[in-house]
Amino acid sequence: MTERFTDGGEEQAGYSRAVRRGNVVTVSGTTATGPDGAALHPGDTGGQARECLRRVERALAALGAGLDDVVRTVVYLAPGASWQQAADAHRDVFAAAGNPGPANTMLYVAGLIGDGFLVEIEAQAVVLA
Repeated sequence: MTERFTDGGEEQAGYSRAVRRGNVVTVSGTTATGPDGAALHPGDTGGQARECLRRVERALAALGAGLDDVVRTVVYLAPGASWQQAADAHRDVFAAAGNPGPANTMLYVAGLIGDGFLVEIEAQAVVLA
């Protein structure tokens, strides 16, 4: 059985924020998007990364998982983003959730879709039992 979670706007582009099949939950690339579609925390890589991870956590929870179940993340950074601020936010959020750190890839990319977005984070979780 496949379960899906959306939190607004994904249908327009034909995807789900998160999908669970069996004990695996995959969360799509997630940005720090406000209700109006604009980037939250303009110019603040750490603030955007924390917001991305809050949205990831909500998607996981909707499908019966948590940050402690995350085994892999990918962090995409736009030009001008601070990898150190993103890394600090990643470390702090996962440590607070009791996860000493999932496998991670952090990449600079040419740009993210939408003005002002500095960070996009995707995640994969494996739920035990």
